[in-house]
Amino acid sequence: MSGQELVTLNVGGKIFTTRCSTIKQFPASRLTRMLDGRDQEFKMVGGQIFVDRDGALFSFILDFLRTQQLLLPTDFSDYLRLQREALFYELDPLVDLLNQEHLLQPKPALVEVHFLSRNTQAFFRVFGSCSKTIEMLTGRITVFTEQPSAPTWSRSSFLPQTTLLPLPPQRPSYHDLVFQCGSGSTTDNQTGLRYVSIKPDNRKLANGTNVLGLLIDTLLMEGFHLVSTRTVSSEDKTEYYSFERRKRPEALAMNKTVKPETTVMPEQSQKKK
Repeated sequence: MSGQELVTLNVGGKIFTTRCSTIKQFPASRLTRMLDGRDQEFKMVGGQIFVDRDGALFSFILDFLRTQQLLLPTDFSDYLRLQREALFYELDPLVDLLNQEHLLQPKPALVEVHFLSRNTQAFFRVFGSCSKTIEMLTGRITVFTEQPSAPTWSRSSFLPQTTLLPLPPQRPSYHDLVFQCGSGSTTDNQTGLRYVSIKPDNRKLANGTNVLGLLIDTLLMEGFHLVSTRTVSSEDKTEYYSFERRKRPEALAMNKTVKPETTVMPEQSQKKK
């Protein structure tokens, strides 16, 4: 068969059609010997080459033959079975990539929100395994504090005025941030309010439960999934919320120094007559 001819494979009941050149990417593999008729285990049945192996896993093998890259779904877990198939087809470069399983598996990003509601105040602490997540939240969250300003004259009395001073949440480390909202005592024992705004929502919220709901919605929109909740103290309403987001792994490419094998036929010496 020439490289541009099409070949149809029936692998465990699943039908695949591709170019012969794709199947013969690695001349030392069993797939090449299959097309050349040098492996008697594979039989031609009704114009198709029947392969009694796992068809679902063969789709990943065929994708590797086409791209020389290995990119698996986020929820993929059959590494050992896929490696067994790669060994069966004698695809050594694919076996080498599958030996790097720790690079193939998606790395989860974890976020934990600590929420404490006490009287009219609410305190938040957000931990993140990825500092970029904390940076994203820091850029979206703004805390507004009430600051007294010069009073204005209205008829026979002065009316006190307040302005809202925007502040970013505090960053104790690269992996956490803290902020609070609600009413509290200022340095001069006057009651002041702290509001929280989370972009792109423009509302300024002082109620801790409302801020918690908006924070959870923000994480969900960023692709996180709520995996667990627990109440540490019902008296002070101390709650923990755990989130997880699985990042899709990058494709692993075959080593550039490793090229598909070429079959070199030894030269036959000519005897002089």
